[in-house]
Amino acid sequence: MVSSTHILSDQSRLSKVDAALLRFEAFLGIISGLAVFLLMMLAVISVGGRNFFNQPLAGYVDWIEQLMPVIAFLGVSYVQREGGHIRMDILINRLRGRMLWIAELISVLLMLVLMSLLTWGSWAHFDRSFDLTMPLWSRDSSMDIALPLWPAKLLVPIAFSMLTLRLCLQFYGYGRACIRNDDNYRPVAVPLPLDAASQAKGEADSLLQSGAET
Repeated sequence: MVSSTHILSDQSRLSKVDAALLRFEAFLGIISGLAVFLLMMLAVISVGGRNFFNQPLAGYVDWIEQLMPVIAFLGVSYVQREGGHIRMDILINRLRGRMLWIAELISVLLMLVLMSLLTWGSWAHFDRSFDLTMPLWSRDSSMDIALPLWPAKLLVPIAFSMLTLRLCLQFYGYGRACIRNDDNYRPVAVPLPLDAASQAKGEADSLLQSGAET
């Protein structure tokens, strides 16, 4: 599946910051993918233990609770960078020039306000769970094998902070495009919508490349 957006880069400071942030986003995305693989392995161990030894994996549900924030949240910033979240492409693709950049700027601003609040709230939720004076530094734990919950809760504000940084970068990129007032200007470090022809060409090239590799 080819993305419906693409990102330009150049030698500007904005593009370099984007590349640096992308490396960390990709690292978090890899961790999220490994968590999916680990969850699959835990399922195999639990089902195999139940069927062959009448002994499923102890605390299987507890481990799922710990891994779900890793799977659900660590990749959100990377997906935002690639323009993979839900977008109104039918409307956005009809806009051109400054109107397009204003529409993108407003949507990014709304997301930035929301994510700032969610980051603050998720950090407060973690802070209520973490306590250096308690066993395993935790005020709460899972029900079955008493895993501390603060590591999973900490991942949420970390992921949301990354997304907030990405939104700040995109807000600057779209804002600079609005100020330039040039219909032909293509900003860097932000997802730019592809038209149907370009997306179809990308799909065809991807299929041809996959066929050549096999």
